[in-house]
Amino acid sequence: MINLRQRFPFHKQQDTMDCGATCLRIIAEYYGRFYPIQKLRDLSHSRKSGATLFDISEAAEQIGFQTLAARLSVEQLKDVQLPCILHWNQYHYVVLYKIKKSRYYIADPGKRRLRLPETEFKESWFGSKDKEDGIALILSPTPHFYMASNELAVSNSWSRVFHYFYAYKKLFIQLFIAMAAGSFISLIAPLLTQSIVDIGINTHDLHFIYIILIAQVMLFIGATSIDFIQSWILLHISTRINISILTDFLIKILKLPLGFFETKTTGDITQRMSDQQKIESFLTNTSLSTLFSIFNLIVFIILLAYYNLMVFLVSIVSYLVYVVWIVNFLNRRRELNHKQFEVSSKNQNSIIELMNGIVEIKLNNCEKQKRWGWERIQAGVFRIRVKTLALTQYQQAGSKFISQARNIIITFLTVRAVVFGNMTLGGMMAVQYIVGQVNGPIEQLLGFIQAYQDAKISLERLNEIHDMADEEQVTDQIIYDLPKNKDIHLNDVTFSYPGHGNHPVLENIQLTIPEGKITAIVGMSGSGKTTLLKLLLRVFEPEKGEINIGDTPLRRIANRQWRSQCGAVLQDGYLFADSILNNISISDEVPDLERVQRSISVANLQAFIDEQPFGINTQIGRAGNGLSTGQRQRLLIARAVYKNPQYLFFDEATNSLDSNNERIIMNNLQEFFAGRTVVIVAHRLSTVTNADNIILIHKGKIIEEGTHKSLVDYKGDYYNLVRNQLELGS
Repeated sequence: MINLRQRFPFHKQQDTMDCGATCLRIIAEYYGRFYPIQKLRDLSHSRKSGATLFDISEAAEQIGFQTLAARLSVEQLKDVQLPCILHWNQYHYVVLYKIKKSRYYIADPGKRRLRLPETEFKESWFGSKDKEDGIALILSPTPHFYMASNELAVSNSWSRVFHYFYAYKKLFIQLFIAMAAGSFISLIAPLLTQSIVDIGINTHDLHFIYIILIAQVMLFIGATSIDFIQSWILLHISTRINISILTDFLIKILKLPLGFFETKTTGDITQRMSDQQKIESFLTNTSLSTLFSIFNLIVFIILLAYYNLMVFLVSIVSYLVYVVWIVNFLNRRRELNHKQFEVSSKNQNSIIELMNGIVEIKLNNCEKQKRWGWERIQAGVFRIRVKTLALTQYQQAGSKFISQARNIIITFLTVRAVVFGNMTLGGMMAVQYIVGQVNGPIEQLLGFIQAYQDAKISLERLNEIHDMADEEQVTDQIIYDLPKNKDIHLNDVTFSYPGHGNHPVLENIQLTIPEGKITAIVGMSGSGKTTLLKLLLRVFEPEKGEINIGDTPLRRIANRQWRSQCGAVLQDGYLFADSILNNISISDEVPDLERVQRSISVANLQAFIDEQPFGINTQIGRAGNGLSTGQRQRLLIARAVYKNPQYLFFDEATNSLDSNNERIIMNNLQEFFAGRTVVIVAHRLSTVTNADNIILIHKGKIIEEGTHKSLVDYKGDYYNLVRNQLELGS
């Protein structure tokens, strides 16, 4: 029997491209099975570009669903089994879980649960106005789905966070005492007000009034002092906890495999780094203030009941109506906020595109078309602002009506009680004060609910990272020394990038890279040369086969040890916003100036450095901004040379250099290469003619191997590849 949940489950996607895996997670939970998002990511081969419908289908079948992908009309969609996954706006996936009275109920992992009219549903599902159908993935659970183990979702436990707070338990005790004292002072205030009126004014006792006023001044000073102390304690706690959580997160991030960063966007990782601030703020500020606000609320409500039972009942009813009224607008407001964010994002992208593409716009005389496009976006911004303003006005009008009606009724009841002698004038003023004080805790409670939802999502995202396996496990049998035989052997290595239907980038590679020799890898673009280099650097792990150093599997050698012996110049090498000196000697806290000078000489950088205002200490921009591509490449070559490694891996390391610089640097490198194992990937084949061995790869397979001379004499594919470049005779 299917154990369906009464309320359809929902999860927000944790990363930008998680929508497919999250949709599958939602449907699995609907049928009673809970899967970690990371497992579903792995099964659906999620990557920076997301997952295809085939990927999602394949993942669904692996956990026990029967799937069918189809292009359907709206009428056909009404007959399929729900929930199902829909391709949305041509770039997104959502779950359709109910159709009722021409209303379509959508669980959008990028937003929230939506209820759309048919016209709006068609527009998003079809993707364009000229289509009459959309793509759907229909899923139905098989017996295998229920026989599979019920895996627990990523931990939502707060225990990992709470241990950070335990170290500051004494400060928290002080904080509780301060908040309790503040609450006590706020409770005394209405009683003092009543005493001034009922005793001081009625008895014309100025001396008593002076005493009460002095007491009020002292209470004000005490409350202000407590607020100062409380703020300092909170700052101390929150700052230290922030640093601790973020430090541990960075430590964990730096322990993850390099493949993790190939499947995550920068925004996804930085978003998780900001998540800890939401959790810390929720626990140290929102939770504590709400806790004492609720305490004050309860005490004030009891005081109202003490003063007048009818006033108490009116207050309770009005506050319930107020809460229902505000909550009624939360979903609609959240939906408008999402739409406003999307439109604002489009507006910002449009402005950036206009500024960055101004040359192309003017050269192609398309100023008017681009301006019209921007104006259409502004019309969308205006419509959203009108809807937001209307919603705000309705909400505020209703809130003010409820508050004013409550105040008028309470004023009438208290005045009536005073007239009939059931309440003193001071009591009436105390009641008015109490009623005013209760409004704050009610609003704080509503804010607390929203903050809890945000913190819970943030906690799950953080826990997901902490639950991932490190690049090197403590239980692994790690070797910390390279073997004496340092030849690199690739034994039947196959590798494919994640994604359904992706052909192997490398297939059954059998190759030996001898120690102390120069091995060049050549081939057409997309043949797998760079991927092979990244496998050797352990950015990726082989899908099949094994890479050995001598007789030792590379996977057993400690990553830090292996990478300390590897110098690499990759196509996407990164320069930091730091000095030239620190960019070259990045691996050392204190640079070895002799090695720095040697690396500068090899990379032919001296003339460039002499032109800089502060020489080698000149600051360069983030990612090498302000430098030419050739200058960036020479700095990366200098960095690899400075490392003085046993193994060197060059991926198109000189393709942006002019012929003069390339000739000088290649001559310098030939001397530096002596006694080192070198792997060079190159398109400009003039740089590899002196290699000891040349490997020609085509479509992921080795098709020719030998020296430059032997391959040219063979007159095969290598000969055809280099004939035009090197002007060989026919």
